[in-house]
Amino acid sequence: MPHIVAITDPADPRIDAYRDIRERDLVGRDSLFVAEGRVVLAMLVASAAFRAQSLLIAAHRLEALADLIALLPDSVPVFAVAQAVMDGIAGFPLHRGILAIGQRVATPDADTLLGTLEGDGDVLLLSGIGNHDNMGGLFRNAAAFGTRAILLDADCCDPLYRKAIRVSVGAALLVPFAKLARDEEPVALLERHGFVPITLSPSGATTLADYRPARRNAVLLGSEGPGLDPALLARTTSVRIAMAPGFDSLNVATTGGIVLHHLATGRS
Repeated sequence: MPHIVAITDPADPRIDAYRDIRERDLVGRDSLFVAEGRVVLAMLVASAAFRAQSLLIAAHRLEALADLIALLPDSVPVFAVAQAVMDGIAGFPLHRGILAIGQRVATPDADTLLGTLEGDGDVLLLSGIGNHDNMGGLFRNAAAFGTRAILLDADCCDPLYRKAIRVSVGAALLVPFAKLARDEEPVALLERHGFVPITLSPSGATTLADYRPARRNAVLLGSEGPGLDPALLARTTSVRIAMAPGFDSLNVATTGGIVLHHLATGRS
């Protein structure tokens, strides 16, 4: 059972990693990330791909979290604070009263990650997704529909940003992901591993409802506005989601959810 360490001073150097997390989360974090809330903490504790370095818990939440805390290695410190002290450390009111500093244990490259996937299934490749709400929503959808992995190009934001993890309801710690090198050719990589790449575009040659899923599909999604590189669209099967006349646009996370659901249910 980890040792509970009482903290009474917001300036205590032992909790430096938690101080002003809203601002600190926007800059380089040395491969560390902030997990917030019970659901996310439970996924962190259970994950083999990530590990907790420490916890910062409002004292009144300790009893309710005893089951999760008991699963941590003895070496992980659990800092207990009054709610007002926690708010002072974080720099804003933190009503959940649950924070953890986590670290990713392994960071496979895209080729290695795809090589571990066997059998039927789908992957998601994201290009230029810079909004953390969208990133979190895409990971949540991927987890909901059994997507095997997510690949991120060099222009995507970090799915381990605190808000992205929170919006994903912890799915960012559940769905395996890897980053593509800036010069890596995504279509060739996907095809080498047996995935049929499909792209979403308002000008797609066929509607999603008419698309028959392959055994292994790769869904390529781009940022809202610029969308995907025309060169990618030209090399892939491009489909569109049928919409009401006069409207041809959806939020990228919504699009991802619709497409991944279609592939998962269509194949089964």
